[in-house]
Amino acid sequence: MCGLTGFCDFNKRLNAEHLAKANDTLVHRGPDSGDQAFFPESAVNIGFGHRRLSIMDVSSNGSQPMFSDDGNVVIILNGEVYNFKEIREDLVARGYSFHSDSDTEVVLKAYQEYGINSVQKFIGMFAYAIYDKPKQLLYLLRDRAGVKPLYYYHKNGNLLFASELKAIYAYPAFEKEISKQAVSLYFKYGYIRAPHTIFRNTYKLRPGHYLQVDLKSRQVKEVQYYNVLDFYNKPKLRIGEEEAAEEVEKLFTSAFQYRMVSDVPVGVFLSGGYDSGVVTAILQKNNTQKIKTFTIGFNEEKYNEAPHAKAMANYLGTDHHEHYCTTKEALDIFPTIPDIYDEPFGSSSAIPTTLVSQFARKHVTVSLSADGGDEIFAGYHRYQHLHKVNSALERSPQFLRKAGKALINASTAVLPPIKKVHKIGRMSEILNSYGNYGLADIYSQQYTIRELASLMPGSDVELGLYDDLGKINNENDFINTCLALDYNSYMIDDILVKVDRATMSVGLEGREPLIDHRIVEFVSQLPSNLKYNNGEKKYLLKKITHKYIPKEMMDRPKTGFGIPVSQWLRNELKHFLFELINEEQIAKHNLISAKEAIAVRDNFLAGNDRRETQVWLLLVFQMWWNRWME
Repeated sequence: MCGLTGFCDFNKRLNAEHLAKANDTLVHRGPDSGDQAFFPESAVNIGFGHRRLSIMDVSSNGSQPMFSDDGNVVIILNGEVYNFKEIREDLVARGYSFHSDSDTEVVLKAYQEYGINSVQKFIGMFAYAIYDKPKQLLYLLRDRAGVKPLYYYHKNGNLLFASELKAIYAYPAFEKEISKQAVSLYFKYGYIRAPHTIFRNTYKLRPGHYLQVDLKSRQVKEVQYYNVLDFYNKPKLRIGEEEAAEEVEKLFTSAFQYRMVSDVPVGVFLSGGYDSGVVTAILQKNNTQKIKTFTIGFNEEKYNEAPHAKAMANYLGTDHHEHYCTTKEALDIFPTIPDIYDEPFGSSSAIPTTLVSQFARKHVTVSLSADGGDEIFAGYHRYQHLHKVNSALERSPQFLRKAGKALINASTAVLPPIKKVHKIGRMSEILNSYGNYGLADIYSQQYTIRELASLMPGSDVELGLYDDLGKINNENDFINTCLALDYNSYMIDDILVKVDRATMSVGLEGREPLIDHRIVEFVSQLPSNLKYNNGEKKYLLKKITHKYIPKEMMDRPKTGFGIPVSQWLRNELKHFLFELINEEQIAKHNLISAKEAIAVRDNFLAGNDRRETQVWLLLVFQMWWNRWME
């Protein structure tokens, strides 16, 4: 795990000094060492910068940028290719020799042998850049699921790229132009979906894509090499429950063991839930040494899963570590959010994720996180609610839906927007959404379309998450469609962003075993009743888990990785609400309505907990603006 940055400058103004400055912004991602390579070619200047967190081959042999034996191809890589030893054996048989035990050298020589499509051989998480001098091609590539980030800016003959936006900010060629479309996405959902970023002409390279720059013609094209929807769209497997569970467990075992490949200590984030439980249980079964597990506890009982995690760790026999977080420790993270997440990012669980990362880093350099289970196996509460609502709509005659919509519109029209009841305020949208799976989009919104229209008059409030909807065929029922959409949006641009930035802020490599592409491909082809069965969420995953952990130890309501946001905002953080959400502060950018923002703030402070997330989003946005735009 590392950080990378670089540029392709046809104006020939960027140089090694600019590269070094950008590279220095990524020290947290790669605290062990840093290096760079600058290529002042006749028609273009190219720079590759790399910060290293040593995981595979910790010697200097694994340093980057890494060159081919003939010096004609150079690579910088962030992430890990777990099956590199098998690929290396194949390359040795084809005549290649190796000078290191790193996976980066394997990726480099696989490219030399197989070209850019060598990525199809890799099991792992990665983002990398390759400069092929003889072919005069530059490639930027991101892994199938998007575990590892890669941003780029393209304008006026400059292509700038980096693992985080802060490195791109450092280049003098970068122009900070706010994208109002991205701002509306942020307030609507709490995050900004790829390929958008907070700035114009600046993009997230989408998962399963690579960017190819032809240095002769200056043409830049984005190519998709992988699409998870291709597997959702395959005919669903006719498979029995036992056979499906057996196959998933085999895939789990392989994926989890691959994530233990490391030359430095490895641990697991253990929450006490099903996802981290099954990861820990299978790993402990297949390893003779005790697995190191890490849990953060809170004194507030509602948010505290530490006792459940400890009981599970004791049952499985792991080397367990827990830390009870004080309010002060958590609040100390709060001001650092804009630095860690250098575009507006609204998940308050970024705070506990950062805390558990800090705690784990004292003991290990790599930690496994069990994210993705909810999106792959149908674990969220909203799937139950969505399924019920959709079923009710399917049974409702069209004339009743139209009449209900008209009645709701009439009733809400006479109420001031700030006083509308949230559930009633979105009912007309729900009634209108029937038939196009818009329900899932509506239930993902933090600000409804109506609320966003008030907060950002004239904004593109209709812009949604689910532009992939038209690519999902009739092989998928309502639940499988919701899962595919959540995997391609919320998981990639919220969950994975949260974990990557939190772990890397302290130089900890986070690995995501449940979203090994082989697991996702198989489970996506299963009928939905093996994931959501008569109201039972994560049906198949639970069946596997209970082979290792007693059901009575697991059978309790699902708890999210949360913090007492409402309590803090009304007490310890209250002064921030008045310091940052006011007319003077909002006038600095005028991207939102100060009147509406203040009304949301005051409505929350008056006791409306439904406004909690909306206030948090406002506060984080204002903090981000003051940090990066002032």
